[in-house]
Amino acid sequence: MHWLQRLLLTMISLPTRLLVSTKVIPANLFEELGIDPHKPIIYLLHTHSATDLLALQQASRQSGLPDPTEDIRLGAETSPACLYLEQPQGLISRRVRSTDVHQQFERILALQQAHAEMDVQILPVSVFWGRAPEKSKPGWSDLLADRASPSWLRKLFIVLFLGRDNFVCFSRAVSSQRVVQETGGPSSIAHKLIRVARTHFYRKIQSMTGPTSIDKHQLRNAVLGAKAVKQAIAEEQQSKKLSPQQARDRAAGYLKEIAADYREGIIRFGDRLLTRVWNKIYNGIEVSHAAKVRELAQKGHEIIYVPCHRSHMDYLLLTYVIYHEGLATPHIAAGINLNFWPVGGIFRRGGAFFLRRSFAGNKLYTAVFREYLELLFERGYPVKYYPEGGRSRTGRLLPPKTGMLAMTLQAMLKGVKRPVSIVPVYLGYENVMELGSYLNELKGKKKQKESFLQVFSAIKKLKNYGHGFLSFGEPISLNQYLDNQVPDWRKDMQDIQDKKPSWLTPTVNHLANQVMCRINQAASVSGMSLVSLSLLASKNHTASESELTANLDHLLQLLRDAPFSKLCVIPQISGAEMLQNTLALNKLQVQEDSFGRIIALDERSAVTQTYYRNNILHLFALPGLVASCIAGHGAEKKQILAIVERLYPLLSKELFIYLSAQQAEEYVEVLITNMKSLGLIRQQGRKLVATEHTGSGFGTLAILNRTMQPTLQRYAMMLNVLERQQALSRSELEKQSRQLAEHLCTITGIDAPEFYDKNLFSTFIQSLKDNKLVEASAEGSLQYSQQSADLQAMVMALISPDVAQKLTHL
Repeated sequence: MHWLQRLLLTMISLPTRLLVSTKVIPANLFEELGIDPHKPIIYLLHTHSATDLLALQQASRQSGLPDPTEDIRLGAETSPACLYLEQPQGLISRRVRSTDVHQQFERILALQQAHAEMDVQILPVSVFWGRAPEKSKPGWSDLLADRASPSWLRKLFIVLFLGRDNFVCFSRAVSSQRVVQETGGPSSIAHKLIRVARTHFYRKIQSMTGPTSIDKHQLRNAVLGAKAVKQAIAEEQQSKKLSPQQARDRAAGYLKEIAADYREGIIRFGDRLLTRVWNKIYNGIEVSHAAKVRELAQKGHEIIYVPCHRSHMDYLLLTYVIYHEGLATPHIAAGINLNFWPVGGIFRRGGAFFLRRSFAGNKLYTAVFREYLELLFERGYPVKYYPEGGRSRTGRLLPPKTGMLAMTLQAMLKGVKRPVSIVPVYLGYENVMELGSYLNELKGKKKQKESFLQVFSAIKKLKNYGHGFLSFGEPISLNQYLDNQVPDWRKDMQDIQDKKPSWLTPTVNHLANQVMCRINQAASVSGMSLVSLSLLASKNHTASESELTANLDHLLQLLRDAPFSKLCVIPQISGAEMLQNTLALNKLQVQEDSFGRIIALDERSAVTQTYYRNNILHLFALPGLVASCIAGHGAEKKQILAIVERLYPLLSKELFIYLSAQQAEEYVEVLITNMKSLGLIRQQGRKLVATEHTGSGFGTLAILNRTMQPTLQRYAMMLNVLERQQALSRSELEKQSRQLAEHLCTITGIDAPEFYDKNLFSTFIQSLKDNKLVEASAEGSLQYSQQSADLQAMVMALISPDVAQKLTHL
């Protein structure tokens, strides 16, 4: 580097260090981008800027990369470690001047041809100051907008006001060895590199800040001027006997109620506030598989985030993580119940748009909402909505609501020009702040209406919440999905305004199920969830510390050796470490006697801990089913596979397990092999049986068996009710089964809210119908059949003998 440039950097480095706080994206450069620290690195920036270079220097130090201000040796020559595409704009002239990057690239490529063993990594780096999207109308705030190649005076203001919001984003490096294999000489290849780099930096800006913002006037004209909304206004005018202006004002009122009013300043303020909150209440937020989402954004995809819904914290946590992963913050579909003062206004400026619980009977509202959503997709705004429709009160995924997904597909049929990808998101917590109110609602107490006082009182109590977990699931490309499900779907693109395609409803239902399965596929196992699962399946909900530690070690090892999916996140710690971390949350009772510590759940906490166990119940459904087959007198492998073949369709429907029937059978074979190697089961002749009672694995096998017992017992109850009545309407079967479940809870001591959850009974009945395990009469009632009897006999043999005896004699 020239001495004058070095002097300038030295002069401004101290004030820059005081003003600038740099965040590096991605956090793990070497793992995600495959950068080799042993090969020479040349950084490529968009603009020749001293402050950008100093921010890059900070980021490089944080990440363990070479200093960008130091020259590097390439063969016998030296080269600057940092190259630039453009010079900054002049103070008066807006003309952007080019740099010598073309000559530098030519020289590097010529050196590469002369030294075949050399491999230079050309590493594109995007430096952002703030994250404000470009505006459709210019204003004074543009002075702080970090657009390409600002003048030194604008950059001064940008650093002064946005220095604490500096992001340095590294991209995958380009290998000089690979580049020189392209056709053409160094000059033509250098031209191509520069052209590709310009496109890359443009796409990086789009993925980081989002599309150009739209002002309120443009939004109103676009939505109210749409053909479908005009038609709905005309119908509203005629049916309600309104004047044209009154009908239009009503539509405008609906739009005002719905639409977000995104302000980047609120996002920056929220980032600083939430960083303090997370540091206060959480021990860390663990994020997994974000790289694939960044890749989609870089390719220009319209991204729709579809997370599970555990808590009101979800709204904040997911947006916060998306922001820190270098992605444009999404517009968020929020229930109208959250639009209360002052929270509603803050959420709206943070990108929330509000929807009513039901659109039924209000065609004008439906038309306005649908057009607004389609406008977001068409303009390229990322969107987030919750497929469950509301928060889960039991910790399980709820059956999905399909309205938003249907609107998404209809928007595609109207001609969204960008590829659309749905990104499922798993969210989990070691402590959910609303858990007490969830249990009260499950017991019949009316849901408390949200208010500012309620939010304020909840915030005051926030402390010691352990870890939060966020895992991005396998994205679903909607274009590819429709190509597979409905190969000729494009023929209906022109007719969507006039009629709904016959394939839409079944396709949406299938897509909704796939979304939920992919959420569960990316589950994160927390200490609280695994400890809860183990204690709830222990007798009297009590275990010695050594016994509980051994169970945790076995369960963790089983998940690692026989992984549920490649996206499932398993802690790489021992059972002892996991238990100590969980005990630190002060949710479990700990007693001590002369033999050591005893860990227990009291009557109330045993109920609350079912929530955390249910977060990961699907991971242990098949291991638990195998354990239930073996726990009694053992079973042959072919018998176990036959039981899995019969019961898996019911379990997968209830627990949203992503495996196909064939994959489930193959997974069970892997489980059996690993359960043997862990000492949970053993081969005895042709049978698989439980390990000896004295073995440490015997207790873990019992844990797995008891974990599945409530599900199997619920199946047995419903089939016993149907057997006694022989024919029942669906609603009556649900009602009598719930009554029997409540009775069984009383006499057996089972206390799990989901044991008599209406959703689970409804799902099981639908699974019975789908798999033709019951017959339906002409009047619509469900009839007991030979298939029902066979299933009943199988399930009764798997449940504990005392419960089977009670069901038989009721």
